[in-house]
Amino acid sequence: MRKNLFYSLAAFVLVATASCSSKMGELTASNFDVEPNPMETQAGQVTVTINGRFPAKFMKKNAVVTITPELRGSKGYSVRAEEGASFQGEKARSNFQTISYENGGNFTMRQTFDYDEELHRSELYLNIVTRKGSKETKQPLVKVASGIIATAELYQKALETESPCLAPDSFERVNNRKMEAQVKFLVNQANLRKSELASNSVKDFVEMLRKINREHESMVLKNVEVLAYASPEGDFAFNDRLANRRQSVSEDYVKGQMKQARVSADVSARYTAEDWEGFRQLVAASNIQDKDVILRVLSMYQDPEQREQQIRNMSEGFRELADGILPELRRSRMIINYETVGRSDEQLKEQFAADPKKLSADELLYTATLENDIAKRKAIYEKAAEIYPNDWRAKNNIGVMEMMSGRELEAIDKFQEAIDDGKQPEAYANMAMIVLQHGDIKSAERYLADATRAAGMEKVLGALNIAKGNYMLAEQNLKNEKSNLAALSQILNKNYSAATRTLLGIENTDAMTHYLNALLMVRTGQDNKASEYLIKAAYADPFFAKYGDSDIEMKNVRK
Repeated sequence: MRKNLFYSLAAFVLVATASCSSKMGELTASNFDVEPNPMETQAGQVTVTINGRFPAKFMKKNAVVTITPELRGSKGYSVRAEEGASFQGEKARSNFQTISYENGGNFTMRQTFDYDEELHRSELYLNIVTRKGSKETKQPLVKVASGIIATAELYQKALETESPCLAPDSFERVNNRKMEAQVKFLVNQANLRKSELASNSVKDFVEMLRKINREHESMVLKNVEVLAYASPEGDFAFNDRLANRRQSVSEDYVKGQMKQARVSADVSARYTAEDWEGFRQLVAASNIQDKDVILRVLSMYQDPEQREQQIRNMSEGFRELADGILPELRRSRMIINYETVGRSDEQLKEQFAADPKKLSADELLYTATLENDIAKRKAIYEKAAEIYPNDWRAKNNIGVMEMMSGRELEAIDKFQEAIDDGKQPEAYANMAMIVLQHGDIKSAERYLADATRAAGMEKVLGALNIAKGNYMLAEQNLKNEKSNLAALSQILNKNYSAATRTLLGIENTDAMTHYLNALLMVRTGQDNKASEYLIKAAYADPFFAKYGDSDIEMKNVRK
């Protein structure tokens, strides 16, 4: 009886010992290293590299261990990787990385999560499951990293402080203008014929001088040029004297007409003895026989006599030149250079109040920029759209006013109207700005494809590159800006000296400016200065009170 009891007890001890030896231990945070820690967003994602080590005597030879990362944010929000990484013991019949029982082993796994605002304050856990045959064991979650630096996601908030893209006007108060008249001379003559002076060209020239006198408040005569020519044929000395006489008679005529019109300005007169350049241009534009040969002669010979002789050798071609080209070169050109002076700012405002229909589309668009009040600017753009319904610029700019007033849906409607009128670049850029504020990168890229040469599109392109994680390119896009968005790109690109200059150059600082200053202080080791900016940001915008409280970059400042 005592013998049987001894055997039963021995068997129980053996089973218990075998059971204890088959039980696997638990992995702890000390078995893992996460890079980066704290984690960080880039291009809307959080990517971590987990380096782990299985200790010796851990991995049973017939076991399989699966490790699945999970981000746990605030208010119970969590994101778990769809697939984990599995590892097996030396006798397990799977195709996973094999870990030695005696020596243990190292492993590396990489995991990417899509970022969400609920993950701003979050921790990275590992779900660890062990399978031995049909038996599955889950060990408690292991926390391996804390916090996410989400600075890159601030591009959406920074975009709110950027002005949308206004379609520009082409209004210029002072415009340089010119008008030209020509008189032609008979061969070897320098007298002004009545028939030439009665031409429409000369009549318009004379009338312009009189008009400048009548409308001297809006038209200013700068100077008059007289350019006289002789055709490139015959003796050079004779042509030189001939061109000089043509200059003199033309200059006298111009001065006489200016005196009669009661206008005064400098008269600049000069002549060209043989107009080879004019000859070349007329031949190149003609369809005469031997055109290419004549042009080749002009390029091969620089001496005027050689040129003329070579061309005369082509008897048929020279006859065409004598009839169709050379007469056009026996001339004088009379050029009026003047300026038109548009309405002053006050005159534009007065005209808008009196009768806006008398203003051009560009004048109306410009007049709107003279107003600081958004409602007044919008009213002017609406009147421009009413008077000039086919001018898409007014519709786009109404949308800008709606956007600046916080009416996003109304802004979208106006931008779409502008787009429907044709491919209007500023409207596309503004649509890209709106969808970017909602984090829709793909739609922003599609809109920007049609926003080439849009005024102000660099800021939208810069924001897009921040959203895509291209910080260096974003800084290049925004290099000429003194804005929150430009400073953000420089901070993300670790160009802190440039960010300092940019933030100092922002004229109208706001909550975003203060918060970026706080970030810059933290990044440059000046936590004591960061707290002051953080308080200013939170006071100016409640968003930053909440955001700053959960921003991992500000944790030391908050303490």
